[in-house]
Amino acid sequence: MPLPESSHYIPHLAYDSVVFGFSKGKLKILVMEYHDTGLFALPGGFVRKNENLDDAVKRGLFERTGLKEIYLEQVHLFGDINRFDPAIMKRILEANGYSVPENYWMLDRFFSIAYYALIDWEKVTLKPDTLSDSIGWYEIDQLPDLIFDHKEIVNKALLTLRENLDKKLIGGNLLPEKFTMNELQSVYEAILGQKIRRTSFQRKMLSLDILDRHEKLFTGKSHKAPYLYSFKST
Repeated sequence: MPLPESSHYIPHLAYDSVVFGFSKGKLKILVMEYHDTGLFALPGGFVRKNENLDDAVKRGLFERTGLKEIYLEQVHLFGDINRFDPAIMKRILEANGYSVPENYWMLDRFFSIAYYALIDWEKVTLKPDTLSDSIGWYEIDQLPDLIFDHKEIVNKALLTLRENLDKKLIGGNLLPEKFTMNELQSVYEAILGQKIRRTSFQRKMLSLDILDRHEKLFTGKSHKAPYLYSFKST
């Protein structure tokens, strides 16, 4: 397979995605390992000249997760000079059998637009790209060392996600259509990294007027069945 040609892509522009996956009370991040290098990175890519930026990010995530309906939020533009390290990209390409010319476009300095995405990881079938040995879920406090400034990107994305918790209905991308208050609280606790008092949380969520209450969830295991909720349409 030949190396990708620069004529197909916008020069010096890349994207990186912090994909947050939630299930069973745990929040994890999607990380790739490049073939035969021991290098770990966030899933990312380049923007084709004939596509929108958001569409490029969605394309990259679909190729790796198989999901089309993914909540995306733009985080920040990263462009510090110290994120430029052509030796790393050359090592990745050569480990995949490519002969890389010195002036190859992928060795240039790139500005990266970072996004975060939110998905239920149990709905995902992960697929490594052609340069990667594996792609998998890592807990936030157990991430491997990441290339370039990808750890900084993770930190910024997590901060933005936490700031957006009460502003945007992010839980709708991590929960079933109808959920209990306890299930919603587990999303908040996983993202914030701390426990929340049940009564305080319920009072706060109801005061925001963003939930519709439905029938109770009867499981046969408890005489005090919880109500089901859904997010109001926006």
